[in-house]
Amino acid sequence: MGQKTRNAVIEEGIRSAATRMVDQDRIWSRYSSDKVDIGERLAAVIRTLSAAAPLAKKLRALSIGSSNEPQFRILETAFRGGLYLFDIDQKALDRVNERVRRQNTGHVTTIQGDYKQAFFDPGHTKTFFQRPLKRKKVDLVTLHHSLYYCREKEWSRLFENIYRYLLASTGAIHAVMMAAESNNPMTTTWLYNHFAGKYFGVRNDQSLLTLKKQLGEMPLFRDAQIILAPSRVEFYVSDFSKFMEVIWMILLYPDVHRYNDEQIEEIVAFVYDRFWSRKEPLLQTQHHLVLYRGIDFKGLL
Repeated sequence: MGQKTRNAVIEEGIRSAATRMVDQDRIWSRYSSDKVDIGERLAAVIRTLSAAAPLAKKLRALSIGSSNEPQFRILETAFRGGLYLFDIDQKALDRVNERVRRQNTGHVTTIQGDYKQAFFDPGHTKTFFQRPLKRKKVDLVTLHHSLYYCREKEWSRLFENIYRYLLASTGAIHAVMMAAESNNPMTTTWLYNHFAGKYFGVRNDQSLLTLKKQLGEMPLFRDAQIILAPSRVEFYVSDFSKFMEVIWMILLYPDVHRYNDEQIEEIVAFVYDRFWSRKEPLLQTQHHLVLYRGIDFKGLL
């Protein structure tokens, strides 16, 4: 490919930096294997919960921050006793509500709010249990890519409140996040740590590995089983603008980091040369953390 064509494509990548994060996330969901990966691991968790519950019991679940994600289909069918979708994005909830009305799935309830306000304070968590949950605990709580929106030092408090006030005596919490460390320059983690580190002196400090250790040291979770397993996700789309839109989402531009024009051009050129010209997919190592309560888990996540 000639230099002029390369420059033209890079210009497209630069212009893609203006897109909204909601649109970037939609591209990631459509063209990556992330949702497939989450669905497969989620199905394994549900299988474990179902095996531990009486056959006639209708399970209940709370999904925090993934209301209209593809895994909704799995949750809706598995948790007929009540599925509660909590999300800050009212538009996402509206799409779920339209589907609930159209398909008459009355066991699904949508709740709009900020989970940092609802579940980080014991009093607010108790109120959530008494009102939306109607004093009935849930068998599963999911946090699928939701923990990015709060600081790592607050995670243990979130898990503590969920465990104390919302989770049934036989239940599970399933969290998913991008790995915090990677030496592979083809991964989302390496890209973020490299460019955010280079320009702003920051690195990804949100680690489920660290959380697992912290929870394991807390007396509250002494009898719980906490399992962490890695998985590999691939992303590729044959449109450089769309490819770059996902890169901007990974690099948290512009909501967190404001790269200048020169930095944006350097990033686009790097992605073109390292990924696009070679038709190489963007990789993501992500971690699945499952905390089982009241279950003698002996299988594989």
